[in-house]
Amino acid sequence: MGSRRDFIKKTAVGTVGGLVLPGIGYANILGANDRINVAIIGVRSRAKALVLGIHKYPGAKIIYNCDVDDTIIEKNNEWCKANIGYVPKVEKDFRKVLEDKDVDVVFIATPEHWHAPMAIMALQVGKHVYVEKPCSHNLHENELLVEAQKKYGKKVQMGNQQRSAPTSIKAVKEIRDGIIGKVYKGEAFYSNNRGSIGIGKEIPVPETLDWDLWQGPAPRTKYKDNIHPYNWHWFRNWGTGELHNNGTHEIDVCRWALGVSIPKSVASYGGKYAYNDDWEFADNQQVTFQFEDEKFITWTGHSRGMMKPERPGRGATIYGSKGAITLTRNSYELYDLGGNLIKKEEESEQSATTNTMGAGSLDSIHIANFFEAIKVDKKQNSPIDDASVTTMICHLGNIAQDVKRTLNLDTKTGRILNDAEAMSYWKREYEPGWEPKL
Repeated sequence: MGSRRDFIKKTAVGTVGGLVLPGIGYANILGANDRINVAIIGVRSRAKALVLGIHKYPGAKIIYNCDVDDTIIEKNNEWCKANIGYVPKVEKDFRKVLEDKDVDVVFIATPEHWHAPMAIMALQVGKHVYVEKPCSHNLHENELLVEAQKKYGKKVQMGNQQRSAPTSIKAVKEIRDGIIGKVYKGEAFYSNNRGSIGIGKEIPVPETLDWDLWQGPAPRTKYKDNIHPYNWHWFRNWGTGELHNNGTHEIDVCRWALGVSIPKSVASYGGKYAYNDDWEFADNQQVTFQFEDEKFITWTGHSRGMMKPERPGRGATIYGSKGAITLTRNSYELYDLGGNLIKKEEESEQSATTNTMGAGSLDSIHIANFFEAIKVDKKQNSPIDDASVTTMICHLGNIAQDVKRTLNLDTKTGRILNDAEAMSYWKREYEPGWEPKL
C-alpha cells in the first residue's frame, strides 16, 4: 500500500484523482427538501464567522468541518457545540469531502495559496463555492478560476461581504443618482499595529498537522515555528501581504462606488520598515490605481508601527464634485464640499473590522445572497467574474511594489504592457504534480 504522500500526489490539483462527476444537474446538487449541505474547509478563525452566517440561514446545514490540523479541529468542535448546538462530521483531507455527493457547497477559508486551486477542484466535481478573499494567490490562478466557473456553471462568490451591506448598497445607488456629483476618487485605508513575526527556526512538524497537505500546490519548504497558523500571510510562498489580506475589502468598495474595472496604470510606494524579521511584503504601502475618465483609487496600508494621530482601523471615502461619502462595514456618512456631515446611517448590527475573525451581520447577508443565487438564481452581490477584478488589481499593486515602477496595463485583460520582468510575476512556481488545470 502506498504512503499518504503517494495518495496526495495521485489526486493532485487538476486531476482530482477521478473525482470529476460529469452530468450533475441542479436536482442532484440540492439535498432533500432543497436543503443546502455545506462543507467548510479551513476552520480556525475566519471560518467561525462563516459558520455563524450559514447557521442563520434556515435552508442550510453544515455537514463537514475540514482542516489539516487536529488541534484546530478539536477546538473548533468545542466551539461549534457551544455556538451552533451540533458538531459536523470531521475530515482532515478535503478531497474526501469533495468525493461526498451529499455536499452541495464548499466554503474555503484556508491559507491563500489554496483558495483558487481548491475552488477549481470543487467546481470540477459539481460543487458551488464560497471562497474567502483574495480568490487567488497569483494572476494566473485568477484567470483560471473565472474560466472554471464559466466552464462548470456553478455559483462562486467571494467573501468581500461589504458588497452586501445595506448602507453601502444604498450609498452606491445614491452615488449613481448623483448625490455627490461626478465621482473621481476612492480613498481606501487600513491601519493596524502588528508585531514582529521573528526569525523562524526549523522545528519538527507537529504530529497533529499534515504539513504536506497544508502546503499543497506550493513548493515544499521546511517547517518553521513562525508560519502556522497565522503568519503565513506574510510569506510569499503562501500569502499575498496586507494589500490582499485587508486592502482587498476597501479597494473593492472604491471600485464598486466609482463604477470602474481594470485600471490603465498602477504605482506603489513603500516598503518594510518596522522590524528585522521574516515578513516578506511591504508593511507600509501606498498604491495608486489610475482608471479611464480621470478616476483613481488610492490605498494606504499601515500594517506595523503605531499610527499617530489615531485613525480608525479601516474605511473608504468616495469623493465627488459636490461632496464625499465615507463607507465602512457599519455605516454610511455623507458630507458636503465644506466637510459638513449631512447624514449618517448605521447598519442594524455591527461587524468586527480589524480582528482575524471579522464576524458580523454582513457575513449572514452575503451568505444568504449566495444561497439564494443557488436556490432561485438570485443576482449575486459578488460573483467571481467581478470579484476577481478587485483581486487582480491588488496583485498588480504588489507587482508594482516589487519592480518599483509604474505598470501600464491593457484595460481589457489586465496584462502588463511592455514589461517582461513585471509579467514574470503573473504565475507562481508549483510543487510538481500540483499545478491547477481545467
